[in-house]
Amino acid sequence: MILRSIRTSHLIILLAAMAFFSSCGSRRSTAYRETRGAKAAEVMSELKSKSLYRFINDWTGVRYKLGGLDKRGIDCSGFALLLNKEIYGLNLPRRSRDQADVIKQKSISQLKEGDLIFFSFGGNGIDHVGVYLNHGYFVHASTTRGVIVDDLSLPAYQRALIKAGPVKD
Repeated sequence: MILRSIRTSHLIILLAAMAFFSSCGSRRSTAYRETRGAKAAEVMSELKSKSLYRFINDWTGVRYKLGGLDKRGIDCSGFALLLNKEIYGLNLPRRSRDQADVIKQKSISQLKEGDLIFFSFGGNGIDHVGVYLNHGYFVHASTTRGVIVDDLSLPAYQRALIKAGPVKD
């Protein structure tokens, strides 16, 4: 009985410590997510194209699925393809590396709403694409978070950035 009481008290202390430490860590993360979310909302509210706003709003949160082209799942190049077709009436190739061949490259500081941004995360050429919005933010189909508005200044994106620009006329 005494041994059971000691085990129970140790378990209670362990659970309390885990709750304390996990809540401390999540506050910072939650605050950061809320700040990032507020900035993303501001970026969205400043879009010039209201149809682009509606399109992104309608797709936000759709999960990533390699080769996907619908609300059950979509990949980055499929998202860029559908966005450009519906919003700008442009036909893009299906793969991100092929999409990169149809842009007029320009510097990041010159990007405008709707320009494409290309990345290489795997080190074997272009393997990801997003669409520039404004204030250093872009929308893309993230492999881990689905369709999301993201901050281009994050180190992971800065390291992987390859080229960007509008689709050629």
